[in-house]
Amino acid sequence: MRSRLLNRFFCYIALSMFLTVTAVKAAPTAEEMWQTIQEQQRVIDELKQQLDATAEAVESGSGTSGSSWADKTQVGGYGELHYRAGDGTDQADFHRFVLYFGHDFSDTLHFFSEVELEHSLAGEGQPGEVELEQAWVEIDLNENHRFRAGLDILPIGLINVTHEPNTFYGVERNAVESRIIPATWWEAGLGLNGELAPGFNYDVVLHSGLETNSNIRSGRQKVAEANAEYPAGTMRLRYTGYPGLELSGSVQYQSNIGGELQSGNQATLTSFHVDYKHNSGFGLRALWAGWQMDNDLTADGKSSDGWYVEPAYRFKTGGSWEAGVYARYEEIDRSRNATARNEEERTSVGINIWPHEQVVFKATFENVDDVDASTSTDNFYLGLGYQF
Repeated sequence: MRSRLLNRFFCYIALSMFLTVTAVKAAPTAEEMWQTIQEQQRVIDELKQQLDATAEAVESGSGTSGSSWADKTQVGGYGELHYRAGDGTDQADFHRFVLYFGHDFSDTLHFFSEVELEHSLAGEGQPGEVELEQAWVEIDLNENHRFRAGLDILPIGLINVTHEPNTFYGVERNAVESRIIPATWWEAGLGLNGELAPGFNYDVVLHSGLETNSNIRSGRQKVAEANAEYPAGTMRLRYTGYPGLELSGSVQYQSNIGGELQSGNQATLTSFHVDYKHNSGFGLRALWAGWQMDNDLTADGKSSDGWYVEPAYRFKTGGSWEAGVYARYEEIDRSRNATARNEEERTSVGINIWPHEQVVFKATFENVDDVDASTSTDNFYLGLGYQF
């Protein structure tokens, strides 16, 4: 009995010593606890630095791939609402709704596009169209020269290249450039553009062409499964070395303007213009454009041309608002060598009001004389335009 009790006693002593040693080993020392606290503080400091860096990057817009993409992408556009009264017709039309999309892939590689909805509604039985007018890629070869390929507006005339509503006078675009050039005109092609010397710029483009046996404007294929069997080429030289002045000349050659509709009809388009804006507010635009063809078109003959002159005066009206008044005279002869001539004279006067540089209200009165028919028509237009 006594021996059994002693055995239990020593067992309790041994178990107590084991638990005590284990407990001592499991409990950290003060030094270990201090090291643990320092390590936790180091981790907290690192996380705080990372959080501060992320917040700063978000504020500056340069910390994520998404913000970098947005910095290199541009969105813009313009639109035009027109009202016309004349010749027994009253008509309201949202003529154009246009969006631009551009992107810089790098400092030397760029993309630009333009999508347009005309007359509000498009589709079968509707008056409008949805058109892709520009979609090109441009490479900066050096500081002065660039290579461009894709769908692009041809470098001819004034309105064909720059036609946002806040950049020109009159509700409708002038008839000479619309019918003779014919603006707006785009093709698929490739070419070079740049600066030859200070103030002297050039464009050279090889591209698809018109296809018509009737009139020039109807020959635009708009790069919709366009016939590209007969190539065309356009060259422009432009001088902008004097403040406010632009002098420009363009020449285009078409190997066969008839395409599949008429064989062997070579054609050449020539255009010259001057655009001057004086710091006093006075401005002057003048343009001549003409076609010469080997064979007659049924509506436009062998030779069609037109010209216009447009003086204007722009002035401040108070605050940021500005206004401008203008007068324009146009002559168009679309079939000088055809049996039936088609001569037209247009005189218009009007006012533009800009509450902002990119927003314009317009009013235009126009008289149209059909020389051959000896008839005259008066039209009145109101317009709203914007660009962003």
